[in-house]
Amino acid sequence: MSLDVLVVEDDFMVASIHRRFVERVPGFRVVGEAHSGADALAAVEALHPDLVLLDVHLPDMSGIEVLRRLRAAGHDLGVVVITAAREADTVRAAAAGGAAHYLVKPFASDDLTARLQEFRRARAALEGLDDDSAAGSPAEIQADIDAVFARPPQAAAPRDPLPKGLSQETADVVLAALADGAELSATECADAVGVSRVSARRYLEHFATTGRAAVRLNYGTAGRPERRYRLR
Repeated sequence: MSLDVLVVEDDFMVASIHRRFVERVPGFRVVGEAHSGADALAAVEALHPDLVLLDVHLPDMSGIEVLRRLRAAGHDLGVVVITAAREADTVRAAAAGGAAHYLVKPFASDDLTARLQEFRRARAALEGLDDDSAAGSPAEIQADIDAVFARPPQAAAPRDPLPKGLSQETADVVLAALADGAELSATECADAVGVSRVSARRYLEHFATTGRAAVRLNYGTAGRPERRYRLR
């Protein structure tokens, strides 16, 4: 059974990227997006998600305030805070509100995948507990309880450095566009991502050079063949 995820992010493009990242992880599905704190609170009431990916910087209230209101209303759903905010006070407030993880932007899809998988393991362990576990030995009881609490995920493998002039955040967006399974030209990629054709071509060629993407030449009736890219 899939775990339902609500994406809370004020930037529509970033929310779309997070949606794509989540839907690439088996066992998770995105059931909605919210772009403000008020919309997030309403969406939780309407959709009853298992997990919320929660940005801190929202137009009407902070994500931390959203988290506090969710807990005050009795919602014990999982929360992964996803934000560029690095201040210690914000991190402490997220931890105090019971956030399962805190992920700093920009990040790669593997970083989010590790945290989603850890949340799923902890959720499964919690659902596996029953009243009979209290009859076990202290060591057995502790082992069952320890399995409920998410362990810190292993760090994602280091990423290859990008050539000068390319940003990791845009690179991740381009990869997300390719991750939909489609074969894209530089023009199609540029339209999907929201960058120029020249910029899209630079990222695509980088991924082709490093082996992340494959290139196929599409021969038309005239002119040079079109280069089309897909993930390996």
